Amino acid sequence: MNVVMIGAGYVGLVSGACFAEFGASVTCVDKQEDRITALQQGKIPIYEPGLDELVRKNAEAGRLSFTTDVAGSVAKADLIFIAVGTPTRRGDGHADLKYVYAAAEEIAVNLQDYTVIVDKSTVPVGTAREVARVIRKTNPDADFDVASNPEFLREGSAISDFMRPDRVVLGVESERAENRLRELYRPLNLIEAPLLITGLESAELIKYAANAFLATKISFINEMSQLCEKTGADVNAVAKGMGMDKRIGNKFLHAGPGYGGSCFPKDTLALNRMAQEYGVGSRIVEAVVEVNASQKARMVSKIREALGGSEADKRIAVLGLTFKPETDDMRDAPALAILPALIDRGATICAHDPEGMEEARPLLPDDVEYAENIEAAVKDADAVVLMTEWNQYRGLNLNELSKAMRGDVFIDLRNVYERGLMERAGLQYTSVGR
Repeated sequence: MNVVMIGAGYVGLVSGACFAEFGASVTCVDKQEDRITALQQGKIPIYEPGLDELVRKNAEAGRLSFTTDVAGSVAKADLIFIAVGTPTRRGDGHADLKYVYAAAEEIAVNLQDYTVIVDKSTVPVGTAREVARVIRKTNPDADFDVASNPEFLREGSAISDFMRPDRVVLGVESERAENRLRELYRPLNLIEAPLLITGLESAELIKYAANAFLATKISFINEMSQLCEKTGADVNAVAKGMGMDKRIGNKFLHAGPGYGGSCFPKDTLALNRMAQEYGVGSRIVEAVVEVNASQKARMVSKIREALGGSEADKRIAVLGLTFKPETDDMRDAPALAILPALIDRGATICAHDPEGMEEARPLLPDDVEYAENIEAAVKDADAVVLMTEWNQYRGLNLNELSKAMRGDVFIDLRNVYERGLMERAGLQYTSVGR
């Protein structure tokens, strides 16, 4: 089966490599020539554990290739996945679909035999029908179906998520399209992965609803962390007690500096705009967005308070910059809101991140210092802020860290450590919600 991925970014590259691992012949197409050249040379433009080896293996086997040639790729495709970016549109919060529709037009003029065009990008309800309209208008004689196949990949564990999914959602309107997609995903039958067949609109909304619900859990526990701090409760214990209820579950109940990344921020905003457009309420999701923004601001106040009321002239070591571990993604990372606020009030920041420093440089103020290792970051620091819970930061030698610092303040925004352990190392410990 010939599969074409339009877009060789995170979703397109991971999905393309995994489909190739299933045995399909996959071509990843992207207009960024430098990205395609790098991929052809075996250089992976993003950090995702295991992706470099999966790409290398399938490229060497001849099942995975990369090109800028849309026309030649589309003409021989059985399935074409649109996996381009859908960023938040400036000014109104809607998902910007210009890249999706541009891809649809380019696909249309090159279609030959029957082809299934699949929306893999996260797109608002109604997009699949609009893609079909664009294709019919551009090429009235085209023989095609449009389907929706939302992705549920977590950065840092995307390959595992693809190969062992909780579910595969297929939004289709014809038996031909359903059969072709079932054939592509047939290798997952061996592990009995649930396959949910829905209409187009339901598939599109499932993605937004799932992300908004997970974001709600994060914002909820972050609100509870504030109450815990006022009452003397421990948010970790509260979250554990909640999570033991099987109706709730323990995932996404970890208090911290707020959610970020490529999905939750833009998808919650887009869902709010969709609700407004259709004239229905979305007060819960609106509150989720507000709580997340306030949580990031609260972290600035928490750091300031731990430093005695002022960060002016203080040297702060920041461990972790990316929005979560095991990725180099800086999109909407809490660090982007927290660090500039500290710098504006006179702090000096020295940051370390195992994978995200190059991505962070153009996004953070120019005067942020970057350390090659943890030891260099914490040297002569008045305070250490644990911003992202990379494994490298979970087992710090606290006695050595304390000796290297000038001050004694440790601010744990991910609740990795226990207070007693810190105090025994001579460190003043601040956490979130306990």
